[in-house]
Amino acid sequence: MVRESTQNRRTRFLGALGWRFAVFVVVFLAGYLTWVDLTVRAKFDGNRWAAPARLYARPLELHPGKLLKADEFDQELTLAGYHKETRLNRPGSYHRNGEHFSVIKRSFAFWDGQDPISRIEFRFRGEYLESLQDAKGNKLAFARIEPALIGHIYPTHQEDRIPVTTSEVPPRLVEALIAVEDRSFYRHFGISFRAIARAIYENIRSGATMQGGSTLTQQLVKNYFLGPERSFSRKFHEMVFALFLEARYEKDEILSAYLNEVYLGQQGRYAIHGFGSAAHFYFNRPLSELRLSEIALLVALVRGASYYNPRRHPKRAVERRNLVIDVMLEWGYISSREADIARSQPLAVTENPPVGPTPFPAFVELVRKQIARDYHPKDLQSEGLKIFTTLDPRIQRKVEHSIAERLPWLERKAGISTKKLQVATIVSEIENNTVLALVGGRDPSVLGFNRALDAIRPIGSLIKPAVYLTALEQHHKYTLASILRDEPIQIRGPKGDVWEPKNYDGKINGRVPLITALANSYNLATIQLGMAIGLPEVLKTLKRLGIKRRILPYPSMLLGATALSPFEVTQMYQTIANGGSRALPRAVFAITDTQGVSLNHYKSSATPAFDSGPVFLLTHALQAVMHSGTGKAIYEKFDRSLEFAGKTGTTHDSWFAGFGQDRLAVVWLGFDDNKPIGISGAGGALVLWGDLMKSVALQARRKSDPSTIAWRWTDLQQGLRTDLGCPQAKRIPYLAGSVPTYSPCK
Repeated sequence: MVRESTQNRRTRFLGALGWRFAVFVVVFLAGYLTWVDLTVRAKFDGNRWAAPARLYARPLELHPGKLLKADEFDQELTLAGYHKETRLNRPGSYHRNGEHFSVIKRSFAFWDGQDPISRIEFRFRGEYLESLQDAKGNKLAFARIEPALIGHIYPTHQEDRIPVTTSEVPPRLVEALIAVEDRSFYRHFGISFRAIARAIYENIRSGATMQGGSTLTQQLVKNYFLGPERSFSRKFHEMVFALFLEARYEKDEILSAYLNEVYLGQQGRYAIHGFGSAAHFYFNRPLSELRLSEIALLVALVRGASYYNPRRHPKRAVERRNLVIDVMLEWGYISSREADIARSQPLAVTENPPVGPTPFPAFVELVRKQIARDYHPKDLQSEGLKIFTTLDPRIQRKVEHSIAERLPWLERKAGISTKKLQVATIVSEIENNTVLALVGGRDPSVLGFNRALDAIRPIGSLIKPAVYLTALEQHHKYTLASILRDEPIQIRGPKGDVWEPKNYDGKINGRVPLITALANSYNLATIQLGMAIGLPEVLKTLKRLGIKRRILPYPSMLLGATALSPFEVTQMYQTIANGGSRALPRAVFAITDTQGVSLNHYKSSATPAFDSGPVFLLTHALQAVMHSGTGKAIYEKFDRSLEFAGKTGTTHDSWFAGFGQDRLAVVWLGFDDNKPIGISGAGGALVLWGDLMKSVALQARRKSDPSTIAWRWTDLQQGLRTDLGCPQAKRIPYLAGSVPTYSPCK
């Protein structure tokens, strides 16, 4: 009886334990499956990928008569990702025969609408584009080549991705992927035991890893949800996730996700995900333009992007690519002739991959700063925005080349250690207030300290035009012929200390015309003038020129003790070059979403800051800097019709800012530790400025004089109007009502 009671208790205990364990298992499984379902839906619904913003250079706009050489057009096409081919049968290709180009333009969504695919014939003659014709021989008045992709603004996890939909993917890609990776994709429910068995058999039969056992759905789960860990528990999770994914979503949705998620390469810190990005990374082409051999190579990389890297292991890559082609032939996706042609093709990958997020990091930083007020950084990293910038890649490359050629020469001449001298350069278009090129250091591709925007250094004599413009606005008191005193001066400070400025060469020049004082950058004459008109007035002029930085009203600021960045100097001189109209030099034209819908269009809006008359007089004086002053050595190497105007600046550093009718360039040279470089503005920055201006296509466009300007023959030694035949006579512009009295020849 006791034994039976004990047996019953044991049975009841085991039964209760089993029931509790079963409940625990059910609850655990329910919780686990609920977690899987929630995880799948939370991550798979909505915006699945953070697509980086893509930055484009300015588009190349073309019309008959445009100043552009055939070789320059060839460079433009290469920079825009066009490929030279013998037979034209796909967009993004061109053929050249001397000065005649046949180009198949890509379809491209600009901020103002979609440009379709089209074939255009371009004919050049010498330095100009002579004519444009469509494929039927009709003359065209205008065409534009889509801009070069110059960079990305990556998300924090440093992935590059160009999202594509299944409708945008070439059918051959889907066929190749399914044939090699998952033949039963459209029949299985997430996992395929038959595929696992077949993969084992095929791999043993071929003696190579020809197929994998995981379905595309499982591969997507591994990459998108779980990670690369190899363990039994991870494999179990992978299968469960795959089942839920198939239960929740259509096959095309899963395939689309796979096409965008699969890992296909690495560029430094940046992972290349998806076939859209891989097409650009390996071929510098959109996915839709790829040939069968190129598609097969991308599918080959799915098995191992590092192992089959075509740039590092071309032999492996060819073997794997040809294996993909053979499988496609075996399954009837392609004909024998197509397979033979594809196998005979070279890999055709570009020699060098894209340089990180951008080859122009200094310019991209300017873009980010200028759009920061309109877009949150997260939007720029995830929404796939298209940012159209003002960068002229041809000018940018020429500026970089000029720097690379000239800096070692300057270092040798000044006895400076190799690669110690630093540089910042900005080139802008005057009429449109656009930044065409920007370099922030001697190695332009290195992301780091951007000297063009952030090197705040004393600008020396570059500030003098603000002093002289302030005086010239008082036209009843000052003209270009006004006599200034270039004589010693002592200025007592608030603490009793005495400041005695000197000229750069230590000389005293006595009575000099105002135009000569600026042309030769006389310090003493400038101090005398600045103190006479008043420091507050000069500060007001600087503010009107566009300088927002707070400047203290000390007399030394008249000689450039004021510290500004090269970009701020560009703003100041842009206002002068624009005839007194002030506008922030802009780096962005427009921003669109991924579909090409315009979100922002950044138009140039200039504010009249000065009357055109005084600015015209100042510009004439700055032209005298180039004719007969500190810029003379460089100006003699150019056609005088370009009418350059500019100003040197010498502190611890070397500065030059100068412009013609259509381009402005600012150059700074110095050390990062702010020690003296021992090179004057004329001996360093001006020389580099001359190099880059030679490399940039400049136009001589004569602007009409303001209606308030009158030209008179003047004896500058006396500051009086005189006759044409007088020995000292020079033709000088004046504002109406300020012409000096007449004095006959002596």
